[in-house]
Amino acid sequence: MAALDEPLKKILGGTTAKVLAEHLDLHTVGDLLHHYPRRYAERGELTRLSDLPLDEHVTVVARVADARVHKFNAGRGQRLEVTLTDGSGRLQLVFFGKGIHKPHKELLPGRRAMFAGKVSVFNRKLQLAHPEYALLDGDTEGDAVDAFANQLIPIYPACQQMASWKITKAVDAVLPSAKDAVDPLPEALREGRSLVPLTEALLKIHRPGSKADIADARDRLKWDEAFVMQVALARRRLADTQLPAVPRQLVKDGILDAFDAELPFTLTEGQQKVSREIFDDLATEHPMHRLLQGEVGSGKAQPLDALVLTPGGFRPMGEMTVGTEVVVPSGERALVDGVFPQGEREVWRLVLSDGSTVECDDEHLWIVGSRDPGERVLTTRELRAGLLDADGRPRWSIAPATPVDLDDGGERPLDPYRLGRSLPEEGLPAAYRNAPVKDRRAVLRGLMEAGGEASGSGDVFRAAPGPLADDLAWLVRSLGGAARPHDTGAGTCDVHVTLPEEGAGDAPGLRRAVRAIEHVGRKPVQCISVAHPSHAYVTDHFTVTHNTMVALRAMLGVVDSGGQAAMLAPTEVLAQQHHRSITDMMGELAQGGMLGGAEHGTKVVLLTGSMGAAARRQALLDLVTGEAGIVVGTHALIEDKVQFHDLGLVVVDEQHRFGVEQRDALRGKGKQPPHLLVMTATPIPRTVAMTVFGDLETSVLDQLPAGRSPIASHVVPAKDKPHFLARTWERVREEVEAGHQAYVVCPRIGDEEDAPKPGKKGAAGGKGAAAEAGSPEDLAEKRPPLAVLDIADQLTKGPLAGLRVAVLHGRMAPDDKDEVMRSFAAGELDVLVATTVIEVGVNVPNATVMVIMDADRFGVSQLHQLRGRVGRGSAPGLCLLVSEMPEASPARARLAAVAGTLDGFELSRIDLEQRREGDVLGQAQSGVRSSLRMLTVIDDEEIIAAAREEATALVGDDPELTGYPELRIALSALLDEEREQYLDKG
Repeated sequence: MAALDEPLKKILGGTTAKVLAEHLDLHTVGDLLHHYPRRYAERGELTRLSDLPLDEHVTVVARVADARVHKFNAGRGQRLEVTLTDGSGRLQLVFFGKGIHKPHKELLPGRRAMFAGKVSVFNRKLQLAHPEYALLDGDTEGDAVDAFANQLIPIYPACQQMASWKITKAVDAVLPSAKDAVDPLPEALREGRSLVPLTEALLKIHRPGSKADIADARDRLKWDEAFVMQVALARRRLADTQLPAVPRQLVKDGILDAFDAELPFTLTEGQQKVSREIFDDLATEHPMHRLLQGEVGSGKAQPLDALVLTPGGFRPMGEMTVGTEVVVPSGERALVDGVFPQGEREVWRLVLSDGSTVECDDEHLWIVGSRDPGERVLTTRELRAGLLDADGRPRWSIAPATPVDLDDGGERPLDPYRLGRSLPEEGLPAAYRNAPVKDRRAVLRGLMEAGGEASGSGDVFRAAPGPLADDLAWLVRSLGGAARPHDTGAGTCDVHVTLPEEGAGDAPGLRRAVRAIEHVGRKPVQCISVAHPSHAYVTDHFTVTHNTMVALRAMLGVVDSGGQAAMLAPTEVLAQQHHRSITDMMGELAQGGMLGGAEHGTKVVLLTGSMGAAARRQALLDLVTGEAGIVVGTHALIEDKVQFHDLGLVVVDEQHRFGVEQRDALRGKGKQPPHLLVMTATPIPRTVAMTVFGDLETSVLDQLPAGRSPIASHVVPAKDKPHFLARTWERVREEVEAGHQAYVVCPRIGDEEDAPKPGKKGAAGGKGAAAEAGSPEDLAEKRPPLAVLDIADQLTKGPLAGLRVAVLHGRMAPDDKDEVMRSFAAGELDVLVATTVIEVGVNVPNATVMVIMDADRFGVSQLHQLRGRVGRGSAPGLCLLVSEMPEASPARARLAAVAGTLDGFELSRIDLEQRREGDVLGQAQSGVRSSLRMLTVIDDEEIIAAAREEATALVGDDPELTGYPELRIALSALLDEEREQYLDKG
């Protein structure tokens, strides 16, 4: 009898063992026993020839209807054609050359067999070329027919070199060894959960007698994986509690209190709760390990047509992308570091005291003041619940934004003051609205001198034409004032203007009261996060909106206790942004030891790879002496030369961008293990957090609520169902005939410069890719991506002939690109065939349909950004995701899921499902490698949660597992040397 660690070579022979090792990574008897069937086929499922998909490896059972040898090449060549039938359809087999002799003798009319091969088309007929086959009837195998008719056929993950039924025979050879399998589950747990023994589960998963057997086996094997993994993580958590760490107690009247006292608002209830969790952990004598989700991008959404202030003026929320530069209320610039589409939600409109309005969802945050001193952060829902005081007057007023210089790049040939004096009825050119503060003031002064008059506490501009009235109000609000237009009934408005007192400098201006909140209805919305400690931005009519700031307060608390805090950012740009915004937010508190700095302040330093030698030396000196309480940096923080005086807290921003080794290197710089706060703006499903981050406690600031897509999205299986692709182009024609326009997006341009290099391996190259060699997915990925130039040519000559079609891609001259986009926006083109250059900044409300070719070549977020280009007007949008990948492929499943939702939280689940969980206990936390065979962390939430509870209790009672030798053996098998090191590093 073979032990489970016996090499397969001894059992199966060298040839078979070599194929299993090289292509399926199976080396031992145990490996093969844990190579589970991916599905089970019943006889009827296998024999429907009418449903065979093209370009997919299939296994069919059918009867030979006809077999004939044909000669070709003047009799020098010959081929055997065999026709199969099963009553639902017909399939042709073809064998060539010397390979025809054996099948010609065996595949006689009337014989039944199981066949495996790749489905192709020849002369409009489905065929399998040189399929492998196994006879199911005949003189020597008559019993096989009855056996086959009454059993479930396991279909194993296979490869081109090893068909499923050959793996079945290999499993048959090792299946008796299942009785030697070590059962890791304690007997009490197994019985309490009504789980079958491991040996029985292995027999049932490979050779089930019924579907109930399969369910029993899967339940048991999922528990094995979940429980052993959770025991490993529970032991890690327990070990963490034994490590010493310096408690970081809150200190009264320190930097944190001074910082909080300067905040123009009070923290939200959610912020206060998470802060308490963090400070409680920091006060213990063991290292904190906490994951903070939603520090940014916490689901405070605005409609796609709401406006966001950028250095060039306002841009629609729907055009925001990661990397867009925006203006924050303090007047600084910051980058958008997260975009979270939220589908369609109920939208509300805040009506302010000067008549301006701003739209948002019910969860949006506003910095508001009242008659009581201080400011608070309230949601739209909270504002609605207590909008008016007892005397009927508005209770809340909105914080103003600091006036900032703007520049849209346009020319300003006229003196701004003279332009204002000319009273342009058609309104102001954009270059004079989106202009520096001094120029906007000059325009406003000219306007008011030419058409204004004193009135009470302010001024009034009489009888301004509509466009000019709007621009006048815009200018006033951009300078911190309030402007109240009143319709005169003659197509003009009187605009009442109130400005901050002269000499106020660039300080924030006048407050506006919230007079009413009106229900608007359902609209497509999204939220953005901003890489700035205030996490605030400026929206419509220069109104301030807000997010959160938990991590900075944690760092300040550690500095108060005498320690240092380090923030690790993934890029230099983000590190510089964090450093600049933290120092600005802290003000004199960030200038410890410097002239003008607060007496009890600290120093905030930046450390990146591109810093000059002198600045770098000073930063390193500040760290080692303790002068710097806070350091923000990139991977440069990890280098050996970097030493800390007393590192107390490590904050890792966007943790998924860093490997375990990098995080460990930074944590190793403390005299004792420092506390760890891991932040992510990406919403992580709870089950993933329990596994991939199983040694971290989790805090969540507002998960992204579910949304419903306002854009209809569908997958078009171009290879499986070619008529669907034909219908796609018909739909494009229908939209054009209805007066609308369309995008067709391709992943490649199609000129020689971007052609794939010959011989270059794909992203899945290497040993892992070999396992899928010859699969439909592999072959589809080897095909060059569809190209703009090729597709545009095919469409203009074919299904879209007669329509006005143009191309757009990144290698066109800027003037040519501008001309194409101008023509498309003006409705002079019907169809734009483009690369992802249209992903950002393109707003054509008349475009209602988008066709994305080779959609499987794009990532989840990119697909979502692209489809956001349609459905931007009053007409509904349609997005068609064209793919040649087979229906059963992971890529197709991902596309189907993307088509089903616009919700940010759900899209994160889809992305994680696509990337798998990675090796949950290894370094490749988001790679394709997975230590899980049966368990799926996205789907098996209940099992993981229960296993975590059981594992925590067991490890608490017996940390060394002395009473569970079988579990120790299973744990040793799971934790190879690499994973053991990973857990030791944490």
